[in-house]
Amino acid sequence: MQKWVPYAMVRITLCLVCGILSAIYFPGLLPAKPAIVILAILMSASIALYFLARRNKNIRSVYGISALATITVFGFVHLNQSTDRHNPDHILQHSNISAYECIIRSAPESKTNSWKFYVEIVQVKTTEWIPASGKVVVYVSKKTIDKIPWLYGDKLLIKGTPQKLRPPANPNEFDYKRFLGFKNVYHQQFLKAGQVQFVAPSERKGFIYYSHRVRDWAGTVIEAYIRGDQNQAVAMALVLGITEGIDNDLLSAYAASGAMHVLAVSGMHVGIIYVIILLLFKPIKKYQWSAWLVAAVSIFLLWTFAFVTGLSPSVLRAVTMFSFVALAKPLGWRTNIYNTLATSAFVLLLYDPYLVMSVGFQLSYLAVMGIVYLQRPLYNLWIIDSRFGNWVWEITCISIAAQIATFALGMLYFHQFPVYFLVSNLFVIPLSTAVLVGGILLLGVSAITPLAFLIGRALEWMIELLNGTVMVTEKLPYSIIGGIYVTTFQCWLIMGALLSLILLLQHRNRQWVWLTILLCGIFIITQESHLSQNLSTKQVVVYSISNHSAMEWIANGKSYYRADSVLRNDYERTRFHIVPNRLQHGVKVTQAEIPFERVHNSVSFFAWNKKSIAVLDKRNQPLPRVPVDYLVVSNHALQLKDTAYLQPGTKIILDGTNSSRYIARWKSARVNQSWQVHAVADEGAFILQDH
Repeated sequence: MQKWVPYAMVRITLCLVCGILSAIYFPGLLPAKPAIVILAILMSASIALYFLARRNKNIRSVYGISALATITVFGFVHLNQSTDRHNPDHILQHSNISAYECIIRSAPESKTNSWKFYVEIVQVKTTEWIPASGKVVVYVSKKTIDKIPWLYGDKLLIKGTPQKLRPPANPNEFDYKRFLGFKNVYHQQFLKAGQVQFVAPSERKGFIYYSHRVRDWAGTVIEAYIRGDQNQAVAMALVLGITEGIDNDLLSAYAASGAMHVLAVSGMHVGIIYVIILLLFKPIKKYQWSAWLVAAVSIFLLWTFAFVTGLSPSVLRAVTMFSFVALAKPLGWRTNIYNTLATSAFVLLLYDPYLVMSVGFQLSYLAVMGIVYLQRPLYNLWIIDSRFGNWVWEITCISIAAQIATFALGMLYFHQFPVYFLVSNLFVIPLSTAVLVGGILLLGVSAITPLAFLIGRALEWMIELLNGTVMVTEKLPYSIIGGIYVTTFQCWLIMGALLSLILLLQHRNRQWVWLTILLCGIFIITQESHLSQNLSTKQVVVYSISNHSAMEWIANGKSYYRADSVLRNDYERTRFHIVPNRLQHGVKVTQAEIPFERVHNSVSFFAWNKKSIAVLDKRNQPLPRVPVDYLVVSNHALQLKDTAYLQPGTKIILDGTNSSRYIARWKSARVNQSWQVHAVADEGAFILQDH
């Protein structure tokens, strides 16, 4: 037990995390009121045991177990108390909402066809206006409004009913409903500008309001002094954390080169600023009072940076983490970096327990823990006398340590591994650091036009060099290993095996050999089971994608893909709706040409696994006169009167190009009972599967 005493906050934070995860994955484990009663009993017992343990050392272990159990149950209760849908006035409890009054709670994000922002509801109109709570993610069509005129904190009146978020409509698709649920958002609404009415400006222009105004100002400065759309977009991403303007090709290049982390202002950027502050104050390190001065200045400058970036969640996490690191030394805490990091995580989870499910939160803490634990042992493997060589080796060790720590999560969330991350980071880290520092300097001297002009030109050159570096890296042979699919359980196995291997190299103990072999063996078995099950599956999918038609035939790691031309060129929608299903089925090759397609009288016919499928995608097309098992209808091509010509038993599939009104007519019609209708917009993708 004594061995673990220095890691008290690590144990406490891990117990809090266990309680929170239990509430997320097993919400019915404890009802709300009994959980609170159990927590009260455990707290009382822990307090009593604390005083007894001061007199009797024999019960200290009992006190420790009781205290950790209390923290675990507290985590369970804390998450339940932080879940907005349990509130009695939440909009989930109301029906027949025709309008609602709300307050804007985020900066608008520019999407392809709309503006996106979050609002917090104040009151709703049913038969009358009543107070209510809840959050809604709102999309306003760009066809009706060029730019959002409303600001953070403005009060709006929105007409219409917010729709409940739906589960994924396509196989293995990203669960957007679950993702927003972790932000306490359960509704969305798609609007035209005419449905939104401005009511009043922000009543209380608080800290966040002014932070958003400063970020808007910083964005105008970058646009004024840096030329080129992509140069501006990368500068916005590196300095302010705004990634909306970066095109897909450049994003792919950053991902393929292992440099995607520089485009999201988070732990690395805040860490760079903190290290620069420490270097600037190094000359006064010998004075006793310097520790407090450095801590105070560091915390002030870090939170100033967070303020300028709009207090985004990723920056707040990183700034909180490094604020605790800055405070540790002057306070004289008899602790270590692991306890300091655990304390910062504990405070963040007290503020928002759902942060534990945030990808950024997980990656940030794993990367820092990896660097802290592995960087120094790796660095000591090779002592280089050259200053330049030593610098290169130091960056390499940092990159390796962070990559090892985040390797499993990277495969789980991003399904790829950048092969040349070591090479690219040798250039990307220094260049991105220079752009970050230069961007901050540009904001600081923006009032001095000639100086700002010169800094802007220097930033242009550095950003172009940075972009060129990642694009060259992407073009190298085998630059990225893609199409990786692992389950959450397999991710845990990989992390366990890596940790076991590290402990084996550190302690040279035989038990770690057997544990590493066991974990690797279980991973191989589960992966082999997954591949044998999914690669042997033959599948036809009619995807559910609004305003688009898409079909895919999958078998033996190969797919044939049929979609409209707009969707084929829409990288984001394809990646979101279709690629996840390919990953699960191990698809390595996708072909647009379908060899088993037969066209007769403008109708496409497909014979697949003893089933016949016809596609009707144009109006006034002649109906197939041969029996078909499935008829896929696009663009309102099939009329109700035409069903008389269909063979009995044919299943009609209405794809995403059909309107809700058209679908409703089919559902309300009294058609022959021998036909079934499947509308992908309402029922999700149609899947025909054979093992």
